[in-house]
Amino acid sequence: MTSTARTIGFKPQERNIFFHLLTACNLSCRHCYINTTQHGTGMVSKQTMAAWLSLFYEPSKESNVIFLGGEPTLHPDLDHGIKTARKLGYHSITVDTNGYLHHDLLSKIGPDEAVLSFSLDGPSPEVNDPIRGKGVFTTCSENLKKAAKLGFKISVIYTVSRLNIDHLHKMPQLLAEWGVSRFFIQVIGLRGKSAGETGNELQLTPAEWLQTVPPIAAQAAKHGLEVVYPKVFLDPNEPFQCAGNVAENYFIFPNGRVYRCPLCEDYPLHALRIEENHLIKNVGITEEQLFTLSIPEGCVMNKLLQPGNLSYNTDGSPKHRISCCLLKQQIKG
Repeated sequence: MTSTARTIGFKPQERNIFFHLLTACNLSCRHCYINTTQHGTGMVSKQTMAAWLSLFYEPSKESNVIFLGGEPTLHPDLDHGIKTARKLGYHSITVDTNGYLHHDLLSKIGPDEAVLSFSLDGPSPEVNDPIRGKGVFTTCSENLKKAAKLGFKISVIYTVSRLNIDHLHKMPQLLAEWGVSRFFIQVIGLRGKSAGETGNELQLTPAEWLQTVPPIAAQAAKHGLEVVYPKVFLDPNEPFQCAGNVAENYFIFPNGRVYRCPLCEDYPLHALRIEENHLIKNVGITEEQLFTLSIPEGCVMNKLLQPGNLSYNTDGSPKHRISCCLLKQQIKG
């Protein structure tokens, strides 16, 4: 039986909290999106972590939290944040990690308390380590397999670029052997380091993405994996929807900035800020004013901030309309 990818629509009764606990990291990945100029080098305190989790939890909605960094396991109180989120009633709790699992995290939380999402950008040290750092593949894969044996639900994020697209097809069987249940194939965004001179060299063309990613996602599903990847390009008659208008997503940084769109994170366009544990709406021109604009290309933020993603026909119409970066495709075995 052939599995078919479906678009995961935005849920009006869902709230997703992307909580950056700190911006520090023990690695220096070539496509890191963190921008310390905009978000500082601080770390939220144990007390602030609990207060902000409470601030964003909405009991009437399906509230989900993803702990991010930098590297979130560098925070000595990450386990406290996980347990606090669970006590508050968050529907799902995920930790996005580079795999080093600092502060002996696996001994401090149980498999029923959080999903662990590991970042790997290649099926071997030869592919992964030039992107993420020497020795990273071995450390990450060993800790991933250890977590799987302990009963944790495991996800893997693979950020596709010109450096590793030719090796993506090797990942499905490998992940299945390791006990991974969910495979997230991510597009490289022009943020942080990737927004520099090498960003356009790392990004794929529309043809490369469409010819490679969906077929490999279908193959991964045959190995029993749930595969999720950005929609990226809308179908010809598919309407454009901006998550900023129809969904509740909050991207929180340690300096109190709160964004509604991750593409804006390199700029002081954040719609909200946290002051004294209160959520305050910013005045003036923010990302929210831009969400209301309608253009033939689809995503306004992509047009403004990542115009290199776009190409046009001779009549001036876009060859591909760009979807909201938060719209996903899902395929299950």
